[in-house]
Amino acid sequence: MQVARLYYVQGLTTDAIAGELGLSRPKVSRLLSHARRSGLVEIRIHDPEGQAQALEAQLHARYGFLKAQVVSVPQGSSEELWAERTAAAAASLLGALIRPGMRVGLAWGNTMSAVSHALTPRPVPGVTFVQLNGSANAADFMSGFVTDTILRFARNFSAGAQLFPVPTFFDDPATKQAMWRERSVRHVLELQQRADLLMYSVGSHTAHTPSHVYSAGYLDAADLAVLAAEGAVGDIATVFFRADGSWEGLTLNARASGPELELIRQAQESVCVVSGLGKVAALHAALQGQLMRRLIVDEITARAVLELSDPGVS
Repeated sequence: MQVARLYYVQGLTTDAIAGELGLSRPKVSRLLSHARRSGLVEIRIHDPEGQAQALEAQLHARYGFLKAQVVSVPQGSSEELWAERTAAAAASLLGALIRPGMRVGLAWGNTMSAVSHALTPRPVPGVTFVQLNGSANAADFMSGFVTDTILRFARNFSAGAQLFPVPTFFDDPATKQAMWRERSVRHVLELQQRADLLMYSVGSHTAHTPSHVYSAGYLDAADLAVLAAEGAVGDIATVFFRADGSWEGLTLNARASGPELELIRQAQESVCVVSGLGKVAALHAALQGQLMRRLIVDEITARAVLELSDPGVS
């Protein structure tokens, strides 16, 4: 018992214990082995990766269509660190998924910007990145934040970039319908439809760092009031959805430049990247609507989503 206490509790080396107790090193090692075999000492390993894997299994059990990658984060760490590690994991996955000749549809926002900064440069021939939703608003017709993000992805893979220079939200749905008949716009829409891979996050005005569409003047107070009244809880590529994952009949979607969410739902390969407790309700809703094939999420957010799905989850 004394040897075990000195080694496991006080942290002494086997040499130090041998000297203190007048024993040989082999004798100390045999006593420590006996302590483990007899149950006097019980070793428990708290493995963060093991916790992440357990959460991945729970997410798959709850959402059978989903491939989840849960990113471990240190206990007590900040949401900024969660976001950084999640973005790095997403950048690594994109590097593994991307193939020559692929078309990759990208929705812009804070999360995708973080992913773009975490990429490892690697030329891949014939790749094109396609912007999924417009970025123009009254204050900034072509947002530098958005174009920089899309172009950063393209430069990283020595790829092409197809920007989408239309308003994020049209003032009048009829204007959008007229614009959608223009050949230049139809070209982008067709590229979006033929994308081999979609990558995006979910937007939420309650996130620790509010989604860019909420913080940069794309929506006014009247728009936010309508979204609240109609039960919208989040968006993908500035197309909104309710808590049950449905989106039909939401007023603002008729004016939004993002793709129909049915395109997101039917995509053969899609990666949703989410971090932060403020996005839990939006992520839960997107999962209810099956609006992703793959999910990369930090472990704290993953656990909170599972608790929202099933309050009995720990």
